[in-house]
Amino acid sequence: MGKIIAFANQKGGVGKTTTCLNVAAYIAAIGKKVLLIDLDPQGNATSGLGVEKNNNLKTIYNVIDGDVVIEEAIIQTCIENLDFIPATVDLAGAEIDLVQMHNRENIIKNRIARVKDKYDFILIDCPPSLGLLTVNALTCANSIVIPFQCEFFPLEGLTQLMNTIKLVKKHLNETIDIEGVVLTMRDSRSNLINQVGNEIKAFFGKKVFETAIPRNIRLAEAPSHGVPIGVYDPNSKGAKAYLDLAEEILKRNNIKFNKVSTKIKTRGGNHE
Repeated sequence: MGKIIAFANQKGGVGKTTTCLNVAAYIAAIGKKVLLIDLDPQGNATSGLGVEKNNNLKTIYNVIDGDVVIEEAIIQTCIENLDFIPATVDLAGAEIDLVQMHNRENIIKNRIARVKDKYDFILIDCPPSLGLLTVNALTCANSIVIPFQCEFFPLEGLTQLMNTIKLVKKHLNETIDIEGVVLTMRDSRSNLINQVGNEIKAFFGKKVFETAIPRNIRLAEAPSHGVPIGVYDPNSKGAKAYLDLAEEILKRNNIKFNKVSTKIKTRGGNHE
């Protein structure tokens, strides 16, 4: 039975989608069967995997609305073992649709149940908000990864996120736990970044991943080429960091795995 991990932070621009996408790619490259779900109306994960957004594309919005069953929306990516459900801007309408649905907090949980046993991991890229889409993701998830940029403003919004997780745990999903907090866009030369990082570690303790994601221009460039960093530039610092993070997640779940290189092979050969 697949473990469902939600990647969430209501503060945008903290590397949430980049982290979710690249962790999914590396866990798949290691040999685990992964389903990545883009639950963000911005559709950044969809663009980051090179999926063309056209009128014929079946998305998570169609699944939520019941227009298609979840299997019809799943597509293969260029990465072996990595399947994907895309999103477009239409997903913004799902917040309104969900309000009118019976048992609205459990809609996505019920939809995912059809395919949960087919995957080792199901990773959900949540929107940068704490609306019904994110609540749905947290209701069905076993755990949550919180990507956190080491700056002051993300620190301000952390209390609100923790309160939401606490409410979901109390009323909707008593088994959800924090998988971990990953520090992103880290620049060790900055005193402020080091100070904020230390505060996060003091609050979350061992929940903070040892792996921190550095600021890396290649990570920013990869989505425009429609591939994960392990395909675009496997020799970059960003690729090394995300492989380390994927391995750390597997270790925390006591899952044995074989070491792989930072270079991810694609189904149709190596990316040029």
